[in-house]
Amino acid sequence: MLSDPRLIVGLDLPSIEAARAMVATIGDVVTCYKVGLSLLARPGGVAFAHELRAMGKSVFQDWKLHDIGAQVEGAARAVAEGGCDLLTVHAEPQVMQGAVRGRGDHPTKILAVTVLTSLSQADLTEIGYGFSPAALVERRVRQALECGVDGVVSSPLEAAAARALARAAGRPDFLVVTPGVRPAGADLGDQQRVATPAAALTSGASHLVVARPVIADPNPQMAAARIAGEMDGVEALLA
Repeated sequence: MLSDPRLIVGLDLPSIEAARAMVATIGDVVTCYKVGLSLLARPGGVAFAHELRAMGKSVFQDWKLHDIGAQVEGAARAVAEGGCDLLTVHAEPQVMQGAVRGRGDHPTKILAVTVLTSLSQADLTEIGYGFSPAALVERRVRQALECGVDGVVSSPLEAAAARALARAAGRPDFLVVTPGVRPAGADLGDQQRVATPAAALTSGASHLVVARPVIADPNPQMAAARIAGEMDGVEALLA
């Protein structure tokens, strides 16, 4: 079956046991998994993330750290020292700077979350932001580049702008990780700003995060393979 290292499957499941069983079901089709707060906060959640790495999987610990710089620095140091491939923080300057300091020389890559893909223009207005989603993402991508993080998390609709800003800054290695990816015809769920796998990659995404279309499918392995098939031959615009 087709596999693609740019595909990250989110293990948004109710228990560690269910997540472990899902990984076993999917097998070698998926090489990278996202472990979010609902699992990380459980007893043994971080140990499960380390277990995945011991199996040879890449692991994205989706903490979305958001605190004063010193606290984020300490948390990022703890995560990096424990072993983690990708770590998320909120895209605010002191948060990003603290994460970069905490990560130090460890290989953990810091990803800054720009605007959650569940938020619409109306949601941002209600929160108090005077920006459109696109304008807020652009502002935060610029700040992320200035702070020296390794990439951002943004919706596929803003991937092209993020890639263009990274290119202009001389950062072809900058990661643009896009949740809100749905195969053609799939249910949108709680996502507002979405795109198909091929559209996200051609827009400039380097990695795609997919959860429900895989883990809620009657055959998760085949669902992941189908998405990898949609990605096959589509080159991300990294240069």
